[in-house]
Amino acid sequence: MKNGNSMFPDVRIPYGTWGSSYFPAWQTSALAEVNLGQFAGEAAAQILGKRHVPVGELDYMVIGSTVPWHWKFWTAPLVSSCMGRRLPGFHVEQACATGLQAVLVGAAQIQTGSHRAAAVLTFDRTSDSPVGVFPERRAYERTHSISDVWDNFGFDPAAGSSMITTAGTAARKYKLDRREVDELTAHRYEQYFAGRKSGFLDRVLFPFEVLNLQGRPMGTIDDDFGVRRVTLDGLKAMRELDTCVTSGTQTHASDGMAILLTTTREKARELSTRPEVDIQFVARSEIRTRPSLMPEAPTLAVQDLLQRTGLTLKDIAVIKNHNPFAVNDAIFSRVLDYDWHNMNNNGCSLVWGHPQGPTLTRSLIEGLEEAVDLGGGNVLVFGCAAGDVGIAAVFRVSEGAAS
Repeated sequence: MKNGNSMFPDVRIPYGTWGSSYFPAWQTSALAEVNLGQFAGEAAAQILGKRHVPVGELDYMVIGSTVPWHWKFWTAPLVSSCMGRRLPGFHVEQACATGLQAVLVGAAQIQTGSHRAAAVLTFDRTSDSPVGVFPERRAYERTHSISDVWDNFGFDPAAGSSMITTAGTAARKYKLDRREVDELTAHRYEQYFAGRKSGFLDRVLFPFEVLNLQGRPMGTIDDDFGVRRVTLDGLKAMRELDTCVTSGTQTHASDGMAILLTTTREKARELSTRPEVDIQFVARSEIRTRPSLMPEAPTLAVQDLLQRTGLTLKDIAVIKNHNPFAVNDAIFSRVLDYDWHNMNNNGCSLVWGHPQGPTLTRSLIEGLEEAVDLGGGNVLVFGCAAGDVGIAAVFRVSEGAAS
């Protein structure tokens, strides 16, 4: 992978064969009332239809989600049947890294020659996290009941701390300035609303009407419900929950789905809405840092990735990340001496929310669109995951004849 040679040389992401729902915040939309696996499959079919991609061209599916949903046992075959074509496939899960890992798994299916065109569909609904009852025969209590993702946010059983605590701990380690974190957050909101105003986000986000069991409309998902209008003064006035962490400088739980395709270079030319655009996988990295320092892990993954590929940040045209805390971006900027103003154009998960499974998939889709607007270049996508893990990957977008 030195000098940015591709880790999957025979794999491509066909341009335009992707899309995402809007991400309504927890319990703010009709998505809280439906089976999200079914919704994701049906929404994926609509996106591919609008992209003029016949579902019959697909021969595999990788799905990714983190919150249990009814009929999850049947995984991709069930979800693909909701899309209109019953495909083989399986399920990927790695907390917040799921959206990127699923894409990499889809690429591996193509590179090994196992399949020719795979749909990578990620989705999650934090609005409906079922309670699970687990036998624990070694304890005096016969069973233990754990509830939903909210409990996981609040407690890491391996480290004994909450995710907010990891952000505060990392902020103190790097001696971050609360003023900078607030300014960074305000700038992220400005980037998102600029992307809405310019129409950029309309190219990757699709509205969906949600129906009940009787086929009657329950509502339309046509906005990132939960995104607020914030001001720098308002952020400064918020109470710290931990060092440099306030309700304004962290993301919010949400619901949603996103899809893209992985395929061969020949098939990509057939399916792409712009065959002259060539999108390749370059490399990926995954790192685990010390306990309770999750926000620094993505930066360490990027450092490792750049070292192994021989690339530098000057070689990167677009940078997008999953930043559940603004602290994540401040650490990245501090360690890699990078101006945080120049990343996450048009929005990021700090602003539009975090449904987990599709978070990094949407980030990747937006990053690829931005690179095409620039005429090509390398796209760096990275983020954190539960367990103090960081993941990073580089994709190369080229204009002209596909190589």
